[in-house]
Amino acid sequence: MAMGTFPFQWPMDPAPALPSGLDGSLLPSLLPPPPAPVPDDGAAYYAAADMQASSMPELAPPFPSRDAVAAELAMRRAEEEVAGIRLVHLLMSCAGAVEAGDHALAAAHLADANASLAAVSTASGIGRVAVHFTDALSRRLFRSPATPPATDAEHAFLYHHFYEACPYLKFAHFTANQAILEAFHGCDSVHVIDFSLMQGLQWPALIQALALRPGGPPFLRITGIGPPSPPGRDELRDVGLRLADLARSVRVRFSFRGVAANSLDEVHPWMLQIAPGEAVAVNSVLQLHRLLADSADQAPIDAVLDCVASLQPKIFTVVEQEAEHNKPGFLDRFTEALFYYSAVFDSLDAASANGTGNAMAEAYLQREICDIVCNDGSARMERHEPLSQWRDRLGRAGLSAVPLGASALRQARMLLGLFSGEGHSVEEAEGCLTLGWHGRPLFSASAWRAVTVSGDVDGEDNHTSNNSNFSGSSGGGSDSNNSSSSNGKCSRVVGASNVFL
Repeated sequence: MAMGTFPFQWPMDPAPALPSGLDGSLLPSLLPPPPAPVPDDGAAYYAAADMQASSMPELAPPFPSRDAVAAELAMRRAEEEVAGIRLVHLLMSCAGAVEAGDHALAAAHLADANASLAAVSTASGIGRVAVHFTDALSRRLFRSPATPPATDAEHAFLYHHFYEACPYLKFAHFTANQAILEAFHGCDSVHVIDFSLMQGLQWPALIQALALRPGGPPFLRITGIGPPSPPGRDELRDVGLRLADLARSVRVRFSFRGVAANSLDEVHPWMLQIAPGEAVAVNSVLQLHRLLADSADQAPIDAVLDCVASLQPKIFTVVEQEAEHNKPGFLDRFTEALFYYSAVFDSLDAASANGTGNAMAEAYLQREICDIVCNDGSARMERHEPLSQWRDRLGRAGLSAVPLGASALRQARMLLGLFSGEGHSVEEAEGCLTLGWHGRPLFSASAWRAVTVSGDVDGEDNHTSNNSNFSGSSGGGSDSNNSSSSNGKCSRVVGASNVFL
């Protein structure tokens, strides 16, 4: 035995006796089974034997490819296009049933059209304009309470938004102003008669152009016609004062007179106070079509054109919708309006910054749609006709066409550059201009002058090109009048003080 070592061992206790009735074969049931080993793939973990595979998290499916997304979008567009075509056919079928007097069939087609609206987008395209035509058909069929007629203030508010949202009214004002400016060349005293003053939006640009005229500006008179003002207000005079302030600032001698009338056929030449020796221009923007009537009725347009011819104006500027919404058959009128306003709404979307149009400008058009579809007889005011028919009518009234010059065409094309819609185009045809969208004319502008009894055109041909550029005119307020009576009629003449600068 080595020194320092000695044998020692802890005594071993005897193995404990198993409980009575138990043996070693039962021990595994008293303990949990060992975990099942999982092959090592770089991450050590164990899965319980009884864990269900369904409790394991699933990986997200892979993102679809660009081609798959493009194919899905193309399929959706195709489906929506088919639904849009079906919607158009349903609306036209409904209009045909209305014309035939079959109320039950028209109601069935209208119900199908309403159901089809769910399959198309109503934020743009045909679905957007179809909402307004479906609503108008519903009002006509079921005589639901019609939209209350817009007050003059509401109409002026919507008109202003339509003016700002798209180039159509600006095109009207720029083109008419250029023709007036050229007609006034060399004249020392000029008088503009505006058939619808509408806040005076058109005239700041003309005042500024006359202020820059070589040789100095002429003395300018403006007579603005508009509806009567509410009690306690004189909106025509307010517009006149704003124009007078502008004229004073650019040193143009200026006078304004307002004429309040509910309709243009209530205005007579003596109300306009034409002075001897002054050059007269008459301006009508989207007004003449309201004077038409059904063929069996006496139309106010004849009296108004006779009045214009009697004034012997050097220029009569006319801007109208280039459409045929005065046909006697309801289906023809409805179909023309559906495609016309589809183009206008499409152009509104393109001209807007966000591609969704302008809600107030849309409301302006919606009132026109409702009038065309819902009303008949004397109640219908929106009786748009194409330029070819206006040519015949104005010629019969003793007026001769005046070609719009190259400056007017150039101004109009410059104007379109301010808007994002690349589908707009200006075309010249027989001395007149049309503004269209993707080849469809939507508005036309023309100029006329009186023909004397001998058949000669009144006045000298002073249409020398003037290259003054018209910037977008601005103005505020609405339109109406002061009140002095006129032969007991509801039309009233506003005597505004002359402002000489």
